[in-house]
Parts: sequence; structure tokens; C-alpha cells
Amino acid sequence: MDYKLKKNITSVILLPAIFLIIIWSIKIIEYSFDFSFVNFGVLPKKASGIKGVLFSPFIHKDFNHLINNSYPILILMSIINFFYKKIANEIFIWLFFVSGFLLWVIGRPYFHIGASGFIYALAAFIFISGVIRKNPQLSAISMVIIFVYGSMIWGVFPLKENISWEGHLCGLITGVLIAIYFKNEGPKRKKYQWEIEEEEEEEEEEEEEKEIQYYIKK
Repeated sequence: MDYKLKKNITSVILLPAIFLIIIWSIKIIEYSFDFSFVNFGVLPKKASGIKGVLFSPFIHKDFNHLINNSYPILILMSIINFFYKKIANEIFIWLFFVSGFLLWVIGRPYFHIGASGFIYALAAFIFISGVIRKNPQLSAISMVIIFVYGSMIWGVFPLKENISWEGHLCGLITGVLIAIYFKNEGPKRKKYQWEIEEEEEEEEEEEEEKEIQYYIKK
């Protein structure tokens, strides 16, 4: 494999891989020592519970919960890393902390744990960004997001008592807001030759109008 290609692949999956190593290590520690970090989850509206904004995405109820969250994290974070190389880390920080803080503000008064809210934020960001930018590649990815994760929309409704639908909703809202915030940054839509020619014609017409106005005023 070409060295440059290896480097690009590594840069795309490095942060998601680190994230996964952390959450799996925490669950293994809990399992090995029969211990729970649930008290480090988000406890809404309590000063002591705001620490969960930082810690809760790394804590999971059981291995099934962890496995279900692992592959979306790897896929969605890698997609953003690939398309938003220069600002990917900034996007992750915004999605991570804003979704957690919103949960702390509106959530029910019990400990919320898991990376689901962050996953909803990632998926919503990719989908809305693809729609806003009209970028063929991002639009195609957005369609895949709908196909693969479309059923996630039900997770933002209070259908199950033991699931943090507020965390899902906060993630969805955060993803939409951050996609709008970064609408002018990131990958640009490829312009076709006929679009370039039209823009050049418009620029020429504008220049001609300016010259005419100049001579009239003169």
C-alpha cells in the first residue's frame, strides 16, 4: 500500500480508534473489578452532575450497549475526518460538549450515560451538512445515513422509560445547529465547466456595465 494512502487512512481513523479504545478500556475495567462509573454520567440540573458532560459518553451500561455504539462512532467520526480534514477536531468538540450540556439542561433527573447523544449529533451533522452544501459526495453520504440510521429518529421520542431519549434529542439538535454554523467551511461543491463559464459571463457583463456607468458619469 502506498505510504501516502496509509497516512491518509491513519489520519481518518486515528481519533475514532482512540475514542473506541477509551470506552472499551473503561468497560473492561468495570467488568474486571465489578465496579460502575455510572455516577460520572450526566445528572441534569445538578452542579455535581455537570461533570458528566465530559465523562458520560465514555461510560456504557453493558457490553451490548457498548457494541451498538462502537461501529457508528468509528464510521461517523471517520466520515467527518475525511470530508472536514482541517476543522474535524473543532466539529467534534462542538458536537461533544454542546450535546452534553443541552442534556444537562433539559434531561430527566437521573444519570445519563453512553455515547448515543454524540452519535446522534454526528449523524445529524453529516446529513444536514450534505443537504446544505449540495455537494454530490456529501449528499450521497447523507442518503446512506438515512438508509442506515434512519430508524434512529424514533430514539428522540419518549417511547422507552429506560432509554435517554433526551440525550438523543439533544444530539440531533446539536448536529443540526453545528452543521448550520459550519455551512461556509469544509468541503466545497465541485463546479462544472458550464457553471464556471456562466460565472465568467456574468463577471464580464458586470464589468461592461461598470464601464458604461463610468463613461456616462464622465
